[in-house]
Amino acid sequence: MFTASETPVITLILLVALGILSWGFFRAKPFGKLGILAWLQSVVLMAPWLLFFGLFAAGIYINLAAILLMLVISSGLYIFLGRQLRAAGQDAILKEKAAKMQSNQDLSQSSAANSPETPESDNGKGKPELLGIKETLPIPENDLKVIKGIFGIDSFFVTETIPYQEGAIFKGNLRGEAEATHNKLSAALQERLGDRYRLFMIENPEGKPTIVVLPSTNDPKISTLSQKLLAIVLLVATIATSLETAGFFLGFDFYNNLNRIQEVLPIAAGIMAILFAHEIGHFIMAKRHNIRLSLPYFIPAWQLGSFGAITRFESILPNRKVMFDVALAGPATGGLVSLLMLIVGLTLSHEGSFFQVPAEFFQGSILVGTLAKVVLGSALQKPLVDVHPLTIIGWLGLVITALNTMPAGQLDGGRIVHAIYGRKIASRVTLATFIFLAIAAFANPIAIYWAIIILFLQRDLERPSLNEISEPDDARAALGLLALFLMITTLIPLTPGIAGRLGIGGANNLF
Repeated sequence: MFTASETPVITLILLVALGILSWGFFRAKPFGKLGILAWLQSVVLMAPWLLFFGLFAAGIYINLAAILLMLVISSGLYIFLGRQLRAAGQDAILKEKAAKMQSNQDLSQSSAANSPETPESDNGKGKPELLGIKETLPIPENDLKVIKGIFGIDSFFVTETIPYQEGAIFKGNLRGEAEATHNKLSAALQERLGDRYRLFMIENPEGKPTIVVLPSTNDPKISTLSQKLLAIVLLVATIATSLETAGFFLGFDFYNNLNRIQEVLPIAAGIMAILFAHEIGHFIMAKRHNIRLSLPYFIPAWQLGSFGAITRFESILPNRKVMFDVALAGPATGGLVSLLMLIVGLTLSHEGSFFQVPAEFFQGSILVGTLAKVVLGSALQKPLVDVHPLTIIGWLGLVITALNTMPAGQLDGGRIVHAIYGRKIASRVTLATFIFLAIAAFANPIAIYWAIIILFLQRDLERPSLNEISEPDDARAALGLLALFLMITTLIPLTPGIAGRLGIGGANNLF
């Protein structure tokens, strides 16, 4: 058994995970049966990993077959709960429709005493400095009248109209459910004015739903020819750095030994396969939701081969659910490929395997170290451990995936947090991530490189989706939390005390 002083990192991770689940329960409880079922989905997803790391911290090791069994059971329970959630949701929808019908009747009766004209204010009073308001409405008067005509007491009751950039802000009261109302208003706007305007539903600084209408000329632009050429150049550079990284792990400088290209190709190809799997995940999910993505701008890095890629949205996202799906698909695909490579590599490792790495190598990650202990056992007590090349490739892939899943700006992790919790929380988490990277830079130079890349290229949050009000369902939130949890366990190293107790790094680490 470990003492508390010897297990601060794993204990902290477990406490944070349990705290998140507890917070999720109190957040879900007000929603009744639907909320509890959705919360249970997050529990069954997290349970195998919490059990695995909890037993590990207690000095109890389970084999790979038991881990796979737990994951299979967890997936089965997740699917079962999903079916129960959908069945319960159908009942809730029917009840909600009945309540809305009654509410609309009451509104129709009460509106008879109201003025037929919607009260408006076109002079831009209120918060001009905060909203960047211009002196006159830039929308043509005829278009503005048409836009005002799409609102009503049964959808969005407008109380004030103020100019904003090249469009207008419509303050008022939301009637009914946000997603249904947004779909209704957007369809009406397109029917009357075609594709000339976009209707955004966002929260104002007071936290109330607000409609913003902007011309479609503000839509994201398609990549130019020069940007596409830059993407190709960065791809070539990433191939070059992947070859150099492979040479480093083989113990020589590839560019001083070009005749040894056949030796480095398998490892470099493995790194590139993980990078492409990540991007393919993004593109498949984006195509499913009819979202255009730019070409990936790979970031070459001598330490890892690549830090991943920057991919821009070239379409306006319809809602935060789509943002979540596209953002998660990349790290989910790349991470799964990397994890399979790591497990297969560890399973194939034996005395006399191609690579020999210091046992301390496995102290660099809680996830990698614990999985290695489960598969390799006492072999980790030797100063040098013989491993299959897939072990190295899988570990590099997990690190690359974890770096891109960090919750900051327009990284995949930042988009995931933005999608689940909204812009305000995402902004605060981004700042916290920068602070974490600044502290981590004292121990690992990769942290400072990555912080600089985020600061100059990815620090801003993703632009708002058309429907910024509706949140993703709790099933998506559970998957997002699992992704962030695995990111933490990949990037945080084992402490020397834990590594010594586990027999990772030789006998000299036991004291």
